[in-house]
Amino acid sequence: MTPPSAPKVEPDELTLAGEFADAAREQWQDLVAGVLRKSGSLPEGHEGEVEQLLASRTYDGVAVLPLYTADDTYPDAGFPGLPPFTRGGRPEGNVAAGWDVRQRHAAPDPVATAKAALTDLENGVSSLWLVVGGSGLPIPSLGDVLAEVYTDLAPVTLEAGAEFRAAADELLRVHDDKGVPASEVRGNLGADPIGLHARTGSGAELLGAAVELVGGLGRHPGLRAITVDGTPFHNAGGSDAEELGAALASGVAYLRALTEAGLDADAAAARLEFRLAATADQFLTIAKLRAARRLWARVAQVSGITGKAAAQRQHAVTSPAMMTQRDPWVNMLRTTLACFGAGVGGADAVTVLPFDDALGLPDGFARRIARNTQSVLIEESKLAGVIDPAGGSWYVERLSDELAKAAWDWFTEIERGGGIVAALDSGLVGDRIAGTWAARSANIATRADAITGVSEFPNLAEQPVVREREAVELGGGLPVVRYAEAFEELRDRSDRVLAETGSRPRVFLATLGPVASHNARAGFAANLLQAGGIETVDGGVISDAETAAARFADSGATVACLCGSDKTYAELAEPVAAALKSTSARLLLAGKPSDEHVRSGVDEFLFTGCDALSVLRSTLETLGVTA
Repeated sequence: MTPPSAPKVEPDELTLAGEFADAAREQWQDLVAGVLRKSGSLPEGHEGEVEQLLASRTYDGVAVLPLYTADDTYPDAGFPGLPPFTRGGRPEGNVAAGWDVRQRHAAPDPVATAKAALTDLENGVSSLWLVVGGSGLPIPSLGDVLAEVYTDLAPVTLEAGAEFRAAADELLRVHDDKGVPASEVRGNLGADPIGLHARTGSGAELLGAAVELVGGLGRHPGLRAITVDGTPFHNAGGSDAEELGAALASGVAYLRALTEAGLDADAAAARLEFRLAATADQFLTIAKLRAARRLWARVAQVSGITGKAAAQRQHAVTSPAMMTQRDPWVNMLRTTLACFGAGVGGADAVTVLPFDDALGLPDGFARRIARNTQSVLIEESKLAGVIDPAGGSWYVERLSDELAKAAWDWFTEIERGGGIVAALDSGLVGDRIAGTWAARSANIATRADAITGVSEFPNLAEQPVVREREAVELGGGLPVVRYAEAFEELRDRSDRVLAETGSRPRVFLATLGPVASHNARAGFAANLLQAGGIETVDGGVISDAETAAARFADSGATVACLCGSDKTYAELAEPVAAALKSTSARLLLAGKPSDEHVRSGVDEFLFTGCDALSVLRSTLETLGVTA
């Protein structure tokens, strides 16, 4: 008979890896140094610098280290709902109902917009962002668009450019006609003359009209009136700190104008809402929103703003700059990551731009995916169920702190330059952001900043997604860029050739030796060339120069690329290059540059870190494909 087993006793405390001795940072550094030494990546005498060797830097110069521990100190982040508001603007966070799911509508057709807005509100959206005036909805149509909307339950945010006063008056009339008590009106009238000035080069002269608008809202204590928009600086190619610093300077400019007009500081601050871009870099997005609240809390402290008014109201929008026209379906993944970062970062309202935003006005499917992205994160992932879930992470806390310091330095430089409007007019802001865009563009060109579906893993057979273009009235201000546009321009060239001739520009891959020898570099070369719209023809197994020349002739291509291992290059590159050069207009090689290969006749090299855009442009020009 088996004796009964003793009852299992659970320990009072579960100790993770309690049977192991505590590891020291120095032990980790020694182990990493050993790995780097074996790979030849550790210079002699630099054993104590392994963390710096593995570190990367943001466009603001912030070092992102491979390891963070409790030794990485940072300022006390406080508590949610209390200064410096790093951990959130409200003590309860978004736990009760999630953040405000705000959908943008820019279609100029009132009937279509009214229908789309109702569909959104019936399926998870909690507020509307309407583009009105100019090329957007006609201002007098606001009543028709909102006829079936309960505006006391679904706040409305306006984007009206220079026509913000007329749009605001019309929206207030709609609220009155619906019988919504002034004390219950929420949303944002969207006046933003400084943002308009940044985008178009004019608009700052309307600052007085914005102040006058705020001054007439005494009966509407819960209504925001001014959008402090950081996205024009982001969309010009700026860094996170540059966006934060410029937005902070814009907020200060509005605060000054409102208080000089007689409003007390608390009342003035309560009329502002900040709009910031959320990107697929989830940690930088989290840190940016946390840093933004801390920065504004410092402004509030200096300005004498107290209580709830000192907390920054944030509206996060997924970045238009990161969106692609090619393989737009990948944008669904980008916006999911951006929304995740915005939610974890504590944004009060989030707008997920539809995946086809870079192509034009979204269809119903795109809007559904955009709103459902937020619903999944709120309802299924329970992302809003924890206040400041990133709080206490040594990495996030340090990143938030260093990003805040970088943004504050830029903000004070703008202030020394006379404030945001003067800094825009003098070129201070534009020149600074242009420098960042140049650095970002260089990384995009070398694919150090990869764009999935465009610069990496392109699909030349994808069917184009066609949308009606959104009319945008810009010019005279900061540029508007998209990270993928340089590669997409090359793809456009290829598409024109395909339409005109029935085939794309092509390059023959002279694949030397067995598949195991050439497969890796052939795949790399094909991926790079296809990013420029260049079709590749695989040469199969090539073991001699005669076979290479014959298959090159059969391919119909006029440019060839050698692909093989270092061993097969040593054996076959020279004779194959000689055979191909007699008929090839240009000869490429997949691998690092070498004098030996140059002497063999190789014109250009394809390797990790090469200027892919330069290679693609020169190759297309050789193939007779010009802009």
